[in-house]
Amino acid sequence: MIDTKCVSFSYRGMDAVLRNITVKENAGHCLALLGNNGAGKSTFLKCLNHILSAKDGVIEVDGLNIRQASRSEIARRMAYVEQHTHADVLTVYDTVLLGRKPHIKFSPTEEDYQIVEAAIRRMHLEKLSLRNVNELSGGELQKVALARALAQEPRVLLLDEPTASLDLCNQHEVMKVVSDIARDNNILVVVVIHDLNLALKYCDRFMLIRNGEVYSYGDKSTITEKAIMEVYGVDTTVTDINGNRVVVVS
Repeated sequence: MIDTKCVSFSYRGMDAVLRNITVKENAGHCLALLGNNGAGKSTFLKCLNHILSAKDGVIEVDGLNIRQASRSEIARRMAYVEQHTHADVLTVYDTVLLGRKPHIKFSPTEEDYQIVEAAIRRMHLEKLSLRNVNELSGGELQKVALARALAQEPRVLLLDEPTASLDLCNQHEVMKVVSDIARDNNILVVVVIHDLNLALKYCDRFMLIRNGEVYSYGDKSTITEKAIMEVYGVDTTVTDINGNRVVVVS
């Protein structure tokens, strides 16, 4: 599904932000990108989507070489929800309908409308569907952006801090939807997230990035007290509570 080999990136005039990032993930999983601010997580997400062009390495998605693909080819395979979403003077319904753009040839079909309505229901936005998005709260706007991405029907869903502007209830609601979609729709979700406990509850694959390099990569067993100390510099206890792995700051 995603296969990257030795991906590196640097902004002009700066030292490398990413160094030799190699990852291979299949559909049906939710991969959490973890690490301190500035570690390179969001940059890697943008390289996957070719918003940024990797300096070195190979990025393939569903067999497509991203660095050689057109924007429309990428959009038919990948959806990206950025960290800060923008409000336009459009209704929620029309905003979500924009997610169908890579698939529409002339005008939306009945199937397109059905997909949009299903995405709106999935994010519990039915009561807001005719509201303009510039009237919504930050949390509501984030859920609309996710609904638009779902309407795109991607094979890979890229999320940059999707819970950042949400309250506790909505954080869990969004991450549960994301986790369910990965499994039920058999797609790959790659999510940048800071909350280790949210990641451990809803994700099943983890990549810790430290100073632009992969520190560790794998299942939940890679989230250890030693790893958290060396990546974040925080002393913690990693334990199980009611069947959930939980990180407690010491």
